[in-house]
Amino acid sequence: MIIGTFAAKTHLSEMLDEIQKGKDYTITKRGKPIARLVPFSEDKKTRREITLELKEIRKRTIGKPFDIREAIEEGRP
Repeated sequence: MIIGTFAAKTHLSEMLDEIQKGKDYTITKRGKPIARLVPFSEDKKTRREITLELKEIRKRTIGKPFDIREAIEEGRP
């Protein structure tokens, strides 16, 4: 749902109740989006955690990385 800053300030407690139920809000200022309110989740990993996991996967990967340009030149889709 999209809501302006004044309405968000006025209805914050009701919005928080809705957010707990899974709804999310985009807050606008003069018609332009400036923020999102979304339900909190402890399951989500940070970018740093994901980056570290990818680095570990790359260390275990054997061979050179797949090169899309090389595949195209060879005639593979």
